[in-house]
Amino acid sequence: MTKPYEPTRDSHVAVLAFPFGTHAPPLLGITRLLASAAPTTLFSFFSTAQSNSSLHSSDLPENIRFHDVPDGLPEGFTGSPPEAIELFYEAATEKCRREFAAAETEVGREVKCLLTDAFLWFAADMAVEMKASWVVFWASGANSLTAHFYTDLIRETIGVSEVDGRMEDMLGFIPGMEKIRVKDTPEEVFGNLDFALPNALRQMGLALPRANAVFLNSFEELDPALTRNFKPKFKHYLNIGPLALLPSTTQEETQICDPHGCLDWIKKRSPASVVYIGFGTVMTPPPGELVAIAQGLESSKVPFIWSLKERNMVHLPKGFLDRTREQGMVVPWAPQVQLLKHEAMGVFVNHSGWNSVLESVSAGVPMIGRPIFGDHGLNGRFAEVVWEIGMTICDGVFTKEGFEKCLDQILFQDAGKTMKSNAKKLKEQAQKAVSVNGSSFENFMVLLDEVVKV
Repeated sequence: MTKPYEPTRDSHVAVLAFPFGTHAPPLLGITRLLASAAPTTLFSFFSTAQSNSSLHSSDLPENIRFHDVPDGLPEGFTGSPPEAIELFYEAATEKCRREFAAAETEVGREVKCLLTDAFLWFAADMAVEMKASWVVFWASGANSLTAHFYTDLIRETIGVSEVDGRMEDMLGFIPGMEKIRVKDTPEEVFGNLDFALPNALRQMGLALPRANAVFLNSFEELDPALTRNFKPKFKHYLNIGPLALLPSTTQEETQICDPHGCLDWIKKRSPASVVYIGFGTVMTPPPGELVAIAQGLESSKVPFIWSLKERNMVHLPKGFLDRTREQGMVVPWAPQVQLLKHEAMGVFVNHSGWNSVLESVSAGVPMIGRPIFGDHGLNGRFAEVVWEIGMTICDGVFTKEGFEKCLDQILFQDAGKTMKSNAKKLKEQAQKAVSVNGSSFENFMVLLDEVVKV
């Protein structure tokens, strides 16, 4: 998917990231891919200084340049993440215009394409002012995009004031969402529209049809009903993933960081036997649930790798690390993508965040999900009842008994064999999608043309 591509003349693309959570890294990965495919195009990547500092890489193509945009926070800010997001939104439009103009002056090229995270819906008007095309990246799956695209319809059909009594109702009035309950939707769908994020996501859903292209890190075969529904609604609706199967968007295999020897450890385990636990970089279950996970692992005696930040290790039961030293390992960081690809991997325990879900799908590994916020509930529900490749933890929280039951079901029972078989089929479809002439390959070429054309 990195075939050299030459635009008719040099072009300039401004890439604007949403600098919170895990939005910026996949957008940089896609920018890397586009930059490698179009070496005469300049890609100016804009995010906050804090976000950019966590993204810099020495092996980026030479035609990617980083630019900082102000975060809008007052000096010494100690507020909550929602407050930080609101302040960023308030400052972003004016300050981004200024930074874009400075970048154009610096390189002597006008921006011809504005490529942004979908959360930055206000870029639709900015693109018109700049006489540039607007190309939008949705950092999650088609399921959550559907929920936000249809926010008004969902709110009107269910009723905002009646929602508490209708949590089990299905969203069958939306194509592809027939098995999804109201309670699975992101909290922003029924959120107070006076708050920054619920309002932004609703505005995003309304603005997206104005985009020249909307693309996401997924593949058409994963959600065919949602794909069929969206294609006529956008000028271009493009699934270009899974990114986990495209090495040019990440570090090369020879550069894999594995400071704690996880890959050497897993090589000694039996096929489909290892439990990997990782909850991403943003949220972790509360201390009581970490105790329940540890107790379930110890009593089940299954081999495990647990990626857990050092500050949270203090919550583990006394003596747990010593007692399970031969059984497994708890590390502050693990090479997740490479671990999931190993034949010894049996199940991935995660928060049902989209990047984790798609990495698991790409590796053909069943999942146990513990949704925390945002799109997690939708992703977990799809994994369980639509794709049938995993389970959501009982009642949404870890208990020793509930975790033991899930591990037993997936690792040792017929239900787990079915999940593994379904996961394997999706993995094969994902690999075909990113191969030459696959659906994601073809979609990427359309995306590339939209981004670099002048």
